[in-house]
Amino acid sequence: MYKIRPAAVHECEKLTETAVKSEAYWGYDSEYMNNFKTYYSVSKEFINLNPTFVIEEDSNIVGFYGLFTKNNQTELEYFFIAPQYIGQGYGKRMWMHLIKECHNTGIKEFNIVTSPQAEEFYVKMGAAPAGEVESLLKKGRIIPKLVYKVK
Repeated sequence: MYKIRPAAVHECEKLTETAVKSEAYWGYDSEYMNNFKTYYSVSKEFINLNPTFVIEEDSNIVGFYGLFTKNNQTELEYFFIAPQYIGQGYGKRMWMHLIKECHNTGIKEFNIVTSPQAEEFYVKMGAAPAGEVESLLKKGRIIPKLVYKVK
Protein backbone atom coordinates (compact mmCIF):
# COMPACT_ATOMS: atom_id res chain seq x y z
CA MET A 1 0.00 0.00 0.00
CA TYR A 2 1.41 3.37 -0.97
CA LYS A 3 1.51 6.44 1.25
CA ILE A 4 2.25 10.10 0.53
CA ARG A 5 3.74 12.16 3.34
CA PRO A 6 5.82 15.29 3.87
CA ALA A 7 9.52 14.79 3.20
CA ALA A 8 11.86 14.86 6.19
CA VAL A 9 15.04 16.96 6.07
CA HIS A 10 17.20 13.93 6.81
CA GLU A 11 15.99 12.40 3.51
CA CYS A 12 17.61 15.06 1.31
CA GLU A 13 20.39 12.74 0.08
CA LYS A 14 17.96 9.90 -0.64
CA LEU A 15 15.72 12.30 -2.60
CA THR A 16 18.69 13.57 -4.59
CA GLU A 17 19.64 9.98 -5.35
CA THR A 18 16.07 9.25 -6.50
CA ALA A 19 16.08 12.31 -8.77
CA VAL A 20 19.45 11.37 -10.30
CA LYS A 21 18.42 7.77 -10.98
CA SER A 22 15.09 8.91 -12.41
CA GLU A 23 16.76 11.37 -14.79
CA ALA A 24 19.45 8.82 -15.76
CA TYR A 25 16.66 6.45 -16.82
CA TRP A 26 16.41 8.49 -20.03
CA GLY A 27 19.98 7.69 -21.09
CA TYR A 28 21.77 11.02 -20.66
CA ASP A 29 25.58 11.17 -20.86
CA SER A 30 27.84 11.50 -17.80
CA GLU A 31 28.54 15.22 -18.30
CA TYR A 32 24.82 15.98 -18.34
CA MET A 33 24.20 13.78 -15.28
CA ASN A 34 27.04 15.42 -13.32
CA ASN A 35 25.48 18.82 -14.04
CA PHE A 36 22.08 17.44 -13.10
CA LYS A 37 23.30 16.15 -9.74
CA THR A 38 24.89 19.50 -8.95
CA TYR A 39 21.89 21.60 -9.97
CA TYR A 40 19.07 19.37 -8.73
CA SER A 41 20.57 18.30 -5.42
CA VAL A 42 17.80 18.44 -2.81
CA SER A 43 18.87 20.48 0.20
CA LYS A 44 17.64 20.42 3.78
CA GLU A 45 16.81 24.10 3.33
CA PHE A 46 14.59 23.35 0.32
CA ILE A 47 12.65 20.72 2.27
CA ASN A 48 12.29 23.08 5.26
CA LEU A 49 11.05 26.02 3.21
CA ASN A 50 8.95 24.43 0.46
CA PRO A 51 6.12 21.92 0.16
CA THR A 52 8.00 18.67 -0.50
CA PHE A 53 6.29 15.28 -0.42
CA VAL A 54 7.40 11.68 -0.73
CA ILE A 55 5.43 8.75 -2.11
CA GLU A 56 6.46 5.46 -0.59
CA GLU A 57 5.53 1.80 -0.84
CA ASP A 58 6.28 -0.50 2.09
CA SER A 59 8.49 2.25 3.61
CA ASN A 60 10.57 2.50 0.40
CA ILE A 61 10.76 5.89 -1.32
CA VAL A 62 9.18 5.56 -4.76
CA GLY A 63 9.32 9.23 -5.72
CA PHE A 64 8.87 12.79 -4.55
CA TYR A 65 7.85 16.26 -5.60
CA GLY A 66 8.62 19.78 -4.44
CA LEU A 67 7.07 23.15 -5.22
CA PHE A 68 8.99 26.43 -5.14
CA THR A 69 7.35 29.86 -5.03
CA LYS A 70 9.19 33.12 -5.59
CA ASN A 71 7.74 36.51 -6.56
CA ASN A 72 4.24 35.00 -6.76
CA GLN A 73 5.42 32.46 -9.37
CA THR A 74 5.22 28.79 -8.44
CA GLU A 75 7.40 26.17 -10.11
CA LEU A 76 7.25 22.41 -9.90
CA GLU A 77 10.92 22.19 -8.96
CA TYR A 78 11.03 18.41 -8.44
CA PHE A 79 8.83 15.57 -9.67
CA PHE A 80 10.69 12.27 -9.85
CA ILE A 81 9.82 8.59 -9.71
CA ALA A 82 12.52 5.94 -9.13
CA PRO A 83 13.14 4.06 -12.41
CA GLN A 84 11.87 0.68 -11.17
CA TYR A 85 8.48 2.30 -10.43
CA ILE A 86 8.04 4.29 -13.66
CA GLY A 87 4.88 3.29 -15.54
CA GLN A 88 3.11 1.80 -12.51
CA GLY A 89 0.77 4.70 -11.71
CA TYR A 90 2.80 6.30 -8.94
CA GLY A 91 3.34 9.47 -10.95
CA LYS A 92 -0.39 9.93 -11.40
CA ARG A 93 -1.01 9.32 -7.69
CA MET A 94 1.67 11.82 -6.79
CA TRP A 95 0.21 14.32 -9.28
CA MET A 96 -3.24 14.02 -7.70
CA HIS A 97 -1.67 14.75 -4.31
CA LEU A 98 0.18 17.72 -5.81
CA ILE A 99 -3.08 19.21 -7.10
CA LYS A 100 -4.75 18.68 -3.72
CA GLU A 101 -1.79 20.42 -2.05
CA CYS A 102 -2.18 23.34 -4.47
CA HIS A 103 -5.88 23.61 -3.57
CA ASN A 104 -5.05 23.50 0.15
CA THR A 105 -2.40 26.22 -0.11
CA GLY A 106 -4.14 28.51 -2.62
CA ILE A 107 -1.77 27.90 -5.53
CA LYS A 108 -3.74 28.72 -8.69
CA GLU A 109 -1.14 27.73 -11.27
CA PHE A 110 2.42 26.53 -11.54
CA ASN A 111 5.09 26.28 -14.20
CA ILE A 112 6.91 23.15 -15.23
CA VAL A 113 10.24 23.09 -17.05
CA THR A 114 10.90 19.51 -18.00
CA SER A 115 12.75 17.08 -20.19
CA PRO A 116 11.19 16.24 -23.55
CA GLN A 117 10.66 12.65 -22.34
CA ALA A 118 8.44 13.75 -19.43
CA GLU A 119 6.43 16.35 -21.36
CA GLU A 120 3.80 13.83 -22.47
CA PHE A 121 3.05 12.86 -18.85
CA TYR A 122 2.43 16.47 -17.82
CA VAL A 123 0.24 17.13 -20.86
CA LYS A 124 -1.83 14.02 -20.00
CA MET A 125 -2.24 15.43 -16.49
CA GLY A 126 -3.65 18.66 -17.97
CA ALA A 127 -0.63 20.95 -18.28
CA ALA A 128 -0.52 23.18 -21.35
CA PRO A 129 2.58 23.98 -23.42
CA ALA A 130 3.91 27.47 -22.65
CA GLY A 131 6.95 27.69 -24.89
CA GLU A 132 10.50 26.49 -24.58
CA VAL A 133 13.55 27.51 -22.57
CA GLU A 134 17.25 26.79 -22.69
CA SER A 135 18.33 24.04 -20.33
CA LEU A 136 20.33 25.09 -17.29
CA LEU A 137 22.28 21.84 -17.64
CA LYS A 138 23.45 21.92 -21.25
CA LYS A 139 24.09 25.04 -23.30
CA GLY A 140 22.02 25.13 -26.48
CA ARG A 141 19.62 22.40 -25.36
CA ILE A 142 16.02 23.60 -25.68
CA ILE A 143 13.43 22.01 -23.38
CA PRO A 144 9.67 22.35 -22.93
CA LYS A 145 7.98 24.72 -20.52
CA LEU A 146 4.40 24.05 -19.48
CA VAL A 147 1.85 25.65 -17.21
CA TYR A 148 -0.81 23.95 -15.12
CA LYS A 149 -3.87 25.93 -14.06
CA VAL A 150 -5.30 24.39 -10.88
CA LYS A 151 -9.02 23.78 -11.27
